[in-house]
Amino acid sequence: MASLHTHVPAPDISGLTTTVPKEYVHRASLAEVFLTRCTRQSEGHFLLFGQWPRAHTFFQAADGSRHDPLLTAETFRQAGLFLAHAELDVPLGHHFVMSDLWFSTEPDQLHIGSTPTDIELSAMCTDITLRGGRATGFRMELSIRRSGTVVAVGGGRFTCISSAVYRRLRGSRLGCDLSGRRGLPRLTMPPATVGRDRPEDVVLSPTGQPNRWLLEPDPDHPVLFDHEGDHYPGMVLLEAARQAACGLVRPYTITPSAIRTVFHRYAEFDEACVIEATPAESQDPGLAAIEVTGHQEGRQIFASLLTGPLHCA
Repeated sequence: MASLHTHVPAPDISGLTTTVPKEYVHRASLAEVFLTRCTRQSEGHFLLFGQWPRAHTFFQAADGSRHDPLLTAETFRQAGLFLAHAELDVPLGHHFVMSDLWFSTEPDQLHIGSTPTDIELSAMCTDITLRGGRATGFRMELSIRRSGTVVAVGGGRFTCISSAVYRRLRGSRLGCDLSGRRGLPRLTMPPATVGRDRPEDVVLSPTGQPNRWLLEPDPDHPVLFDHEGDHYPGMVLLEAARQAACGLVRPYTITPSAIRTVFHRYAEFDEACVIEATPAESQDPGLAAIEVTGHQEGRQIFASLLTGPLHCA
C-alpha cells in the first residue's frame, strides 16, 4: 500500500502558455487579453507574443472571415501598457494618456483560419522620459507578424501619470461615470448604416444634420467598457471614427486598412460629443480617405484620418 505521504513531483509548467496579467493591460476580462508573453531583445527593443481568437463578439467581420483592423489598435494599446508596467517600472494604478495612435494593416493577412491566430510583435520604445527611475512617457513603434508575414505596423505616444497627479488633473471629473445612463433607451443609427450588424455595437446617434452624429455608446458594452473609467476610452473614439466613415460613404461602406489619430483632450461623459466626417485627399487612388473629428463644447477632442477600400454595404 502506498504511503499517504508519497512525494509527487510538481508538473513542469514552464512551457505552458497563458495570458499576461490582465491588470498589466488594463482589462477586467481575461477573454479580452491578447498578449501571452514578452522577452527583452535589447535596450528598448522587445518581442511580444499573443493570440487573436477565431471568434470575437466585436473585433471581427460579420461573416467571421477576417479580424477587424481595429483589433490591431487594441493589441498595440495593450502592448504599450504592458511594456510600461512590466519593463519600464510604471506602477499599477498609474493612468495613461495616448496623444497619438496609428496603424496600417495588410488586409489579406487578417483572414481567420481554422485555428486561433498566433501573433508576434516587435516593439521598439524610444524617447523614454524618466523620473525616479520610472518611465513617465515613451514612444512605441510596433510591427505584428503571423507565421513570419507582416500583418500590421504602427505606434503611438504614451504618457504615464501617477494617481496623485491624475486626481489633481481631473478634479471634479474624477467621479464621473456612466451609471446614470445604464438601462436607458438609446436612439442610435441603424447598424447597417454605420458598418455594424448588431444594435448594441453602434456608438452613434443621429443629429438631423448630414455627416454629423452624437457619440452614444452602450455603457454596458462588454468590450468598449470592459472596465470603469471617468472618460470615454480611446478605443470608443476610434470605433466612432470608423462608424462615421461608414456613414459618410453610404450606400457603400469602408473597412479602414489604416487609421492615424491624434487625441487632444479627454472625451467627457457629461458633455455632448459631436462626431463629424468629411472626405479627405487620398494618397492612394485605390483607397478612400476620410477625416473624422470629435468636438465637445466647441473644443476638438480627437481627429482621425481613415483610409481603406470602398465596397458594397
